Amino acid sequence: MKLVAVTSCPTGIAHTYMAAEALEQAGRAAGHEVHVETQGAAGSTPLDPALVASADGVIYAADLEVKDKQRFAGKPFVDVGVKKAVHDAPGVISAAVAAVESAPAASTPAPPTAAVPAPAAAADRGPGTGTRVRQWLMTGVSYMIPFVAAGGILIALSFMLAQVAWGGAQGAVEVTAVDAAEVVAAFDPASLQDWSVILLRTGQLAFGFLVPVLSGFIAYGIADRPGLVPGFLGGAAAVFVGAGFLGGLVTGFLAGFVALWISRWNVPKGVRGIMPVVVIPLLSSAVVGIVMLVLIGRPIAAAMEGLTSWLNGLSGANLVLMGALLGAMMGFDLGGPVNKVAYTFAVTGLATEGLTTGAVQYQVMAAVMAAGMVAPLALALATTVRKRLFTHAEQENGKAAWLLGASFISEGAIPFAAADPWRVIVSSLVGSSVTGALVMAFGSSLVAPHGGVWVLPLIGNPLGFLAAVVAGVLVSALLVVVLKTVKRDPLVAADRADDDDRDLVAA
Repeated sequence: MKLVAVTSCPTGIAHTYMAAEALEQAGRAAGHEVHVETQGAAGSTPLDPALVASADGVIYAADLEVKDKQRFAGKPFVDVGVKKAVHDAPGVISAAVAAVESAPAASTPAPPTAAVPAPAAAADRGPGTGTRVRQWLMTGVSYMIPFVAAGGILIALSFMLAQVAWGGAQGAVEVTAVDAAEVVAAFDPASLQDWSVILLRTGQLAFGFLVPVLSGFIAYGIADRPGLVPGFLGGAAAVFVGAGFLGGLVTGFLAGFVALWISRWNVPKGVRGIMPVVVIPLLSSAVVGIVMLVLIGRPIAAAMEGLTSWLNGLSGANLVLMGALLGAMMGFDLGGPVNKVAYTFAVTGLATEGLTTGAVQYQVMAAVMAAGMVAPLALALATTVRKRLFTHAEQENGKAAWLLGASFISEGAIPFAAADPWRVIVSSLVGSSVTGALVMAFGSSLVAPHGGVWVLPLIGNPLGFLAAVVAGVLVSALLVVVLKTVKRDPLVAADRADDDDRDLVAA
């Protein structure tokens, strides 16, 4: 059969392309032709329309709303999350083949005047409500993360430069007290202080888009383009009243459903032309703005203020427990939804107005990033010290996992989790929890939302941070080795036997 597929994940980096490769390999092994469109962070190249038209079926391996989904209308399909394609690509291929085979086929050619695409198989009703909500939310998060990364690293660089410009650690405080408008009006290219202020303000401006982008693209996931205007406006209104991240979530869903509802109105033909450019943005924006500014904005803002106060009030054992919990979430599904919840909690904390250099939010970010580095580094270490417990392919993956883990790309451990889920996930949970707790105990902090060891100069108490990562990696690597030793994997034994046979033949 000829199958086409679309893959996408919340960040549009690792899972998107791993799923595409897995589907292509599984299709080839099963004797089918599979063509994949990756809708990732680098954009996408749409499948050739002729290829789509000739395809027997479609695979949606996506955690986000698929772009231009109408291209595949009428084709039998399966709709799974991107992790399903990574972990069980042969099963996804089999499900797609079954969907094609069970789809109703016309016994006689349809007349030209009634040429309508055949409906998909009755069993393929698309994702459930919970899955759709997660897809809409992850759409917003995926578009938000680049703004956070750019803004966070610019602010971190500003703090580093300020410490040089003002001659000490107090410079990170001094730069926040300078009036950026005055610096812009009388900018001196030779002044390090002016440069640090400019970098800080640029990063803050990038952070200013965080909530509107989150809200706008949640609405976009629900209603497509009609949701963008009310979504962005709702996010801006949430920022205006202090409702922040929570307000952006609420306005995103509200704007999306209001815009979708209005776009489905049955209006006279004369009005249809102005619906998308005047009526839908006007009415949906008015509804979302009034609801946020008048009805729900202040209660949500009060909840955000309470959450910030609670975070800043944490200390001692409570802070360590929070680090352990966030670490466990980062290590649980290695870049999946639970991992992204912890990461989003951390990066949105960085955007809180009025943060001081010692704020707990910076410690939360450090704990999340350190914990996210543990699993791939631990598997890389385990494949190095106990090669016989891993297949040849896993040993090769282990070499790449060193760099992925050091760069805070948790997905580097996915090939191992796909082959041996419970041993790898249990080990990852324990090791990541240890790291998260230790980072909090050591008081390490981080003002950049990504980068791994490459942003070490931006980390407060870097030695404590590194010690926490090393401790978690050792615990996780030791645990996975013990679990694999207790009960040897038959796939590893078979792979080892094949290696022995090859060595014997060579001898």
